[in-house]
Amino acid sequence: MVKKIVKFVNREISWLSFNERVLQEAADPSLPLLERLKFLGIFSSNQDEFFSVRVGTVHRMIDAGVKSSEIIGDSPKKTMKMIHKRVLQLRDRFDEIFIELEKELEKANISIINETELSPQQQDFVRDYFISKVRPRLVPIMFRELRKFPYLKNQAIYLAIAMYKYRDPQDFNYALIEVPADVLPRYLPLPSDTDTQYIIMLDDIIRFGLTNIFSIFDYDSIIAYTIKLTRDAELDIDDDVMKSFFEKISEGLKQRERGEPVRFVYDREIPEDLLHIILEGLKLKNFENIVPGGRYHNARDFMNFPDVGTSSLLYEKSKQIRHPDLPVNRSVLDVIRSKDVMLCYPYHSFDHMIDLLREAAIDPNVTDIKMTFYRVAKNSNVVNALINAVKNGKSVTVVIELQARFDEMANIYWTQKLEEAGATIIDGVPGLKVHAKLCEITRMENDIPVSYACIGTGNFNEATAHVYSDHSLLTSNPAITKEVKHLFDFFEHTYKHISYDHLIVAPHYMRNKIYRLINIEIRNARAGKKAYMYLKMNNLVDRRMIEKLYDASQAGVKIRMVIRGICSLVPGIKGLSENIAITSIVDKYLEHSRVFIFCNGGDEKYFISSADWMVRNLDRRVEVAVPIYDISIQKELKQFMETQFADNTKARIINKEQNNKYVKRNLSSDIRRSQDELYTFFNDKASGKGGTQ
Repeated sequence: MVKKIVKFVNREISWLSFNERVLQEAADPSLPLLERLKFLGIFSSNQDEFFSVRVGTVHRMIDAGVKSSEIIGDSPKKTMKMIHKRVLQLRDRFDEIFIELEKELEKANISIINETELSPQQQDFVRDYFISKVRPRLVPIMFRELRKFPYLKNQAIYLAIAMYKYRDPQDFNYALIEVPADVLPRYLPLPSDTDTQYIIMLDDIIRFGLTNIFSIFDYDSIIAYTIKLTRDAELDIDDDVMKSFFEKISEGLKQRERGEPVRFVYDREIPEDLLHIILEGLKLKNFENIVPGGRYHNARDFMNFPDVGTSSLLYEKSKQIRHPDLPVNRSVLDVIRSKDVMLCYPYHSFDHMIDLLREAAIDPNVTDIKMTFYRVAKNSNVVNALINAVKNGKSVTVVIELQARFDEMANIYWTQKLEEAGATIIDGVPGLKVHAKLCEITRMENDIPVSYACIGTGNFNEATAHVYSDHSLLTSNPAITKEVKHLFDFFEHTYKHISYDHLIVAPHYMRNKIYRLINIEIRNARAGKKAYMYLKMNNLVDRRMIEKLYDASQAGVKIRMVIRGICSLVPGIKGLSENIAITSIVDKYLEHSRVFIFCNGGDEKYFISSADWMVRNLDRRVEVAVPIYDISIQKELKQFMETQFADNTKARIINKEQNNKYVKRNLSSDIRRSQDELYTFFNDKASGKGGTQ
């Protein structure tokens, strides 16, 4: 019997495999201790979003009676079973790592204690904190006699309270308290007379105050158990033409909060009768994603764990590097008038982008600034620079994507601020998400309008630019800036049909243009010529694109890839993908840039892009890949990719087993950690050690 070749990895299982790589970071003893704890938080946050978005989608497919495996790789019911099994495995591994980290914290004189372990001094401190800060935020709901069970918010932590009298077992009551972790810190450092730093969780501060909360009752036992409900977070935007898009998004956000349950997690110590009442009240009795857990949930809050202990418990803060071509007090527009500049975050400072916008805001010859926004920082200097530009008489146009998942409210807020200032707002393109990262500045020079552009792989967001690895091209090349201008014309007049000779634009052109670039490699390989591709992206899911890569591998094209997240392609299959090698790097920075390099018969073609190779990016979004024509920047991009391929510290091998094995280090080989090497590379360039561009 011939064994069937598995050509595609289920995207949901591949995503869980990616999150296992995040969990591996938490387990890595070489990392600073508090960084390991924060990786537990990142893992937990990722799992929450996975259930809200992906599991919610699978549930809806099951409810709709979808049986096809075309969309997600397996039937929805089979996928749900695989998800449940994998999630339980990861939960058990999470618990093991957390127990290990608690021991390591103790060794570092950091102790997370509960309400029963407080010293008299700490009890006084917690009591005062509870009365002044916590109690005013609490709204207990007594639900034993309620006809309708209280509504549970998506992802909020609740304490289910059981109250009993020893002398009268029939006299009992139940209550529900939302833990106000959205307004108060989850972890509170406590005073101490020793070298040990004690920390208590907000949940346990509430447990400490339970007798205070329910003092009007005469119960002998009052015990709290944590529960959490995750809801489907996909927005349903109706087609009511009488409503503004603002109204539709706002109503969709309310629907998200009331989305269908996709996961229920509870403290496994909870009494059966209390659990039964809760599940009955939530109508979850036959629900399959009911997960027993420990005393605490929402470990994502570890991302905000207080910086306590010695500095060695955290990564050493790396100073962001100034690009050697953009010294302080030099006009950014003047520099990019003469040459292209490539910024690579978080190594280079995002201040360069702020400097560019501030300069444009006050330059008397600048007439227009146009930008696309997808996710914006909470306190955005980018937006402030644009508002300042409006005040200085510039015409400012912003294409803002209101459907950027989980950032919708922030984008509505910034839209209103920009509109109030007098900017022109374009709220996306009907039927398409605008995911492209574009900025165009128009300046009058000798009575002629001259365009400058910034095209990137990541958002114009100074907060994420500190932790996301992204590329951004600053250019005044007329061939490119003219086409950026065309794109903004399209955003303003979506009926316009525009063709592009340089930019690769989705959804109308990107797929076929990439096919053509791959076909060139296939033809050259079949002709015995050198043929290769270097590809870096976050996710590779699109089946037609994967089939094209399989065709290239079978033709003899050498394909090396770095894929951070989901990868549905199976490398290393003889006769199908033996010429494809894929690694995934998970380290202190989030790998986010998309880089494509094609051999092209020796005349290499280089691109950076906002688009992953997923159906949504290629067919349902406005995305842009920009060619890199500057020879020195091409060399830098090639060096960037070679450095990532050489990583033998934080790179994992992507294979059909999805087992996340680290790249093996030969006994004679040096230790290679790409993110550290890249920091040194860019720092040397800035200091003149690495030559000039």
